Amino acid sequence: MPEAVTPTPETLSELLKRIGKCRICIDEPVGEPLPHEPRPVLQAHPAARLAIFGQAPGLKVHKAGKPFMDPSGVRLRSWLGIDEGVFYDASRVAIVPMGFCFPGYDAKGGDLPPRKECAGAWRARLLEKLPNLELALLIGQYAQAWHLEPERRRGSLTSRVSQWRTFLDQGETPRFLPLPHPSWRNNAWLARNPWFEAELLPELRGLVGRVLNCR
Repeated sequence: MPEAVTPTPETLSELLKRIGKCRICIDEPVGEPLPHEPRPVLQAHPAARLAIFGQAPGLKVHKAGKPFMDPSGVRLRSWLGIDEGVFYDASRVAIVPMGFCFPGYDAKGGDLPPRKECAGAWRARLLEKLPNLELALLIGQYAQAWHLEPERRRGSLTSRVSQWRTFLDQGETPRFLPLPHPSWRNNAWLARNPWFEAELLPELRGLVGRVLNCR
């Protein structure tokens, strides 16, 4: 009998190429298909030490083909205390949303939730290719629901974010830190929770600087 051939493990580069050609939300959709052509938007590299796990690209990011290339990205980079050069260096920062494509708008003009097909098809395989992550920022409820243990995702987003010290004190790697979305839609939330900018953000900037060796 011929000797069995062991499959060669898929590299991150190969996986990203496959993700870039993904059409599962049109060819095998859960519910209604994506209302436009897919354009997966993410960045990843095996050496990345900081991860940003968000929801899904908005329309501006869909058109630009670059993650957080919109006002939300400007605010997020301000929160982290890093510039575009660091933010878009895939060897330092992985940006892996729950859904890789813009999901379209709901009846009220807001972004639809991330497509369910995306995380089920790709997420676990992709995260296996990011072995050096030290800190993962969970932006919004969808990323928090996926990555946090059941006892840590109970309650509201405000409740989770307000417990930021306990998340940063955890010993496992990567450390997960829940955050609100940096969208202008959360301006009222920021106004109601001044501790976020006064207490959490200075600690976050210092931590990000140390993780990325920017400080």
